[in-house]
Amino acid sequence: MTLRPEKRIFVALDTASLERGLELARSLKGLVGGMKIGKEFYTSLGPAGAREIAAESMPVFLDLKFHDIPNTVAGAVRATIPLQPAIINVHTAGGRTMMEAAKESSVEESRRLGCNEPLVLGVTVLTSLDDTDLMDIGISGRPLDQVQRLAALAQESGLDGVVCSAG
Repeated sequence: MTLRPEKRIFVALDTASLERGLELARSLKGLVGGMKIGKEFYTSLGPAGAREIAAESMPVFLDLKFHDIPNTVAGAVRATIPLQPAIINVHTAGGRTMMEAAKESSVEESRRLGCNEPLVLGVTVLTSLDDTDLMDIGISGRPLDQVQRLAALAQESGLDGVVCSAG
């Protein structure tokens, strides 16, 4: 199935306000594919806030970038499935075992609950990082090289896609 371009766009809810989030979701309904709920909105409003946005018939991308030991990430992913997100993500730097655990727990919990399985995406290199930042954390080479390495690892680990900088 090919989605129309506007259905592929998820708009970021970079707010801690439920009222602003709902206003955005309502005004964009039918114009975009869904809403991206990040750490600011989720930390402030939690699962209840995500449910409110989803109740507007807007698919939700839970942009929480899970990154921890495999068991913890698997548990976090499992805990998101009752919210029925369209998309969730993890940091690819967490490694193959962590990504496999995330994908496996997503599949298993979705089947157990009888709901649609979300896409599990891997975040490669944050858009804010440049060559110097990567060197500071012990990664030599260009960000593009690291993106390509981590994207390949995400694919080998069974993830549905990656999130990476366009430039």
